[in-house]
Amino acid sequence: NGDTIFMDERELETELCDGRKLIVKPDIIADFKNMPFDDESFYLVVFDPPHLLKAGQNSWLAKKYGKLNEESWQLDIAEGFKECMRVLKTNSTLIFKWNEDQIPLKDVLKCFDRKPLFGNKRSKTHWLVFMK
Repeated sequence: NGDTIFMDERELETELCDGRKLIVKPDIIADFKNMPFDDESFYLVVFDPPHLLKAGQNSWLAKKYGKLNEESWQLDIAEGFKECMRVLKTNSTLIFKWNEDQIPLKDVLKCFDRKPLFGNKRSKTHWLVFMK
């Protein structure tokens, strides 16, 4: 969508073990803990950080979804959430996506200074909505 800015800390083009192509080609290469945007730049932010702690460096999971640092993941997620709130305009929306295959959602929510308005908590992949 031309109205969307995609950001990731990496750019990658590779072939997975089953022959499928994997292309990660964001509009902006940057760390979610230090976004190159002014305060209150957006009405909507989708925060979809890596959710894996344990994945082989060259595994297809790590290539496709990225990987968190085992020692600092709580701080990293907390800083990313704060950064998302910083770039959001007042009265705007943050959508947070999390898969709890390796880290339960309840542990991730401890990293945030506010509670979601609502969200889907019935499957392993959760979509939660926050408001600034």
